Amino acid sequence: MRRLFPHPYLTLTLTGLWFLLVNEWKLGSLVMALILGTILPLVTSAWWPDRPRIRRPLALAAYAALVLWDVILANFQVARIVLFLPRDRIRSAWIPVPLALTQPEAISLLAGTITMTPGTLTADLSADGRLLLVHALHAPDPDAVRDEIKSRYEARLQRIFA
Repeated sequence: MRRLFPHPYLTLTLTGLWFLLVNEWKLGSLVMALILGTILPLVTSAWWPDRPRIRRPLALAAYAALVLWDVILANFQVARIVLFLPRDRIRSAWIPVPLALTQPEAISLLAGTITMTPGTLTADLSADGRLLLVHALHAPDPDAVRDEIKSRYEARLQRIFA
């Protein structure tokens, strides 16, 4: 069974995403979802030699809810900055964020979280994987932005993946 489904959660995720994309609950959609959900993990399994160890799946669900909430709030904050803050008062900044995370999947999730949240963007990861370079649209206190990323996101990811 492991040979046909090397990453069963990926198979389930791809199948579910296919139904969300096509927005039709028909037999043809189910067949296509199962084909994609089976073939894509098989084809890409060579690049996934190790499975990420998620120690707390419920904490991962809570993290996803937190990120969704932060994305909603950040949209309003960015709109307020762009529409109402004079250009000369906007303080964009490049912020280096040192990482305590070591798992590539956790680092990717953190970088994706930062990029998905409006107003911030992960621009680079150092060669040794110990530092993210983040751009913030408005950061009057770059240290506070760095500390918030570390406490709000990285600490949770450490608990999920540790």
